[in-house]
Amino acid sequence: MFPIPKCVFLTQGVGTHRHLLTAFEYALRNADIEQQNIVTVSSILPPGCELITQASGVATLSPGELTFCVLARSETNEPGRRIAAGIGLARPKDSTHYGYISEHHAFGMSDAQMRDYVEDLAATMLASTLGIEFNPDAAWDERKRVYELSDLIVDSLSITASAEGAANGDWTCAVAAAVFRFSAPPVSS
Repeated sequence: MFPIPKCVFLTQGVGTHRHLLTAFEYALRNADIEQQNIVTVSSILPPGCELITQASGVATLSPGELTFCVLARSETNEPGRRIAAGIGLARPKDSTHYGYISEHHAFGMSDAQMRDYVEDLAATMLASTLGIEFNPDAAWDERKRVYELSDLIVDSLSITASAEGAANGDWTCAVAAAVFRFSAPPVSS
């Protein structure tokens, strides 16, 4: 049985290469997680899981380590085709309750559209488990105000990666990830 993650950090990257696998590797490299053996997991942010900076999270990684993350990945070899990958995170005010992480990948979405979409997904999943009454057909801005006024959700945030397919037809890959850590990063003095 694996321990429960204590920390999480968000990262993103884009890579391009004539081979799909290498474009993915370059996107992971751009996200600073290329030396990891990535194990993708679903969408629960454990209770008490601290959000840390990318720099402090990356400093705790060891090459070859099994690294659990929620990963969004989008790729294309069509010149000019827009790709996007995003991660949304919603944390409850009560740190003993779990939160949600959403992942999404798409064609044609801008960074702003992807940010709103994944943040909305995560916050809506959390709101529904907390029993917050909301209109699911209302615009994200309206629901976000309802969530904030409920005083049950601390915040929601997102990270995205987007790109256009390379003009020469090489593969372009975009990744976004919420990377779990099982111990807190060392405190710098």
